[in-house]
Amino acid sequence: MENASVIIPISIILLSFIFLCGPSTAQPQPQPAIPPSPSPPPLAPALFVIGDSSVDSGTNNFLATFARADRLPYGRDFDTHQPTGRFSNGRIPVDFLASRLGLPFVPSYLGQRGNVEDMIHGVNYASAGAGIIVSSGSELGQHISLTQQVQQFTDTFQQLIISMGEDAAKTLISNSIVYISIGINDYIHYYLLNASNVDNLFLPWHFNRFLASSLMREIKNLYNLNVRKMVVMGLAPIGCAPRYMWEYGIQNGECVEPINDMAIEFNFLMRYIVEKLAEELPDANIIFCDVYEGSMDILKNHDQYGFNVTSEACCGSGKYKGWLMCLSPEMACSNASNYIWWDQFHPTDTVNGILAANIWNGEHAKMCYPMHLQDMVIQKAN
Repeated sequence: MENASVIIPISIILLSFIFLCGPSTAQPQPQPAIPPSPSPPPLAPALFVIGDSSVDSGTNNFLATFARADRLPYGRDFDTHQPTGRFSNGRIPVDFLASRLGLPFVPSYLGQRGNVEDMIHGVNYASAGAGIIVSSGSELGQHISLTQQVQQFTDTFQQLIISMGEDAAKTLISNSIVYISIGINDYIHYYLLNASNVDNLFLPWHFNRFLASSLMREIKNLYNLNVRKMVVMGLAPIGCAPRYMWEYGIQNGECVEPINDMAIEFNFLMRYIVEKLAEELPDANIIFCDVYEGSMDILKNHDQYGFNVTSEACCGSGKYKGWLMCLSPEMACSNASNYIWWDQFHPTDTVNGILAANIWNGEHAKMCYPMHLQDMVIQKAN
């Protein structure tokens, strides 16, 4: 029997070829997604903040006090455009520094849940109205004094030890930054008010020595808790604040020099004490930052910094907006970035950013000794 010829239609051959080889205009195959670059590790594991309203991030929201910043226009220029308890239209210095360190904004001690996860990157203990003297600011209501804040830090350290183990907790604390900004309320709400007849008992120089020695003791207490890296802030030129320019009847926008002189003396003492402590305490890295120097540079060179208004606050009432504190949005200016002062005592977000940059690396003016914070965290002295 002869083999029969098998005829295969050409259409089937073509279809088979296309199926096996694919179309001549093949579509590009999807490429595997490139994972995002990991964020660089922070320059310090955590930032702990001790202080007053200059760095309060919400502590006083939980206290019975008149010293509160939990309503607009406070926070109107903050990242969330909502009041957070910060005494500013936006960020405070430690917010800017946290970003420089690669850390999130530090939560207030009373505002966090007490979990280690909440505290692992730092805690802010600062309380508006607080001073070195326990009773400073008490006429405003409740506040957390310096001694109480150091105790809260001690409690945090104990919680970290329980959760992480003693060695890990000590390592965390010794590599973290502790930022201290306190003392101005001991003048505003104690000495200048003549509480307990203090200005008849102490000359300004003796009062300064008392405050400086008291702060030195707390710095040593922190060192004994394994703190090794500290930034100690001096006092601002409070005699230039709108409150005192109004109270002293200043007519030409000049600062109240006797008040500023007390701030200068305190800063002189604290810089000397910090230098001695750095020599006395093994492995201690302590920076002193003279806020007076940095602030006066802004005031004297305000045109270069872009500030149009140097004496009057953005928000308040009365001459220089120094009579009443900021109470409602209607009391505030439209553009705070033109102003040095936000309210009767506190600078604007823009000033806070300039001061933070000076603390970090002296970007605008040198005000920190013997090194800047950036030098400290990378262990390279000037």
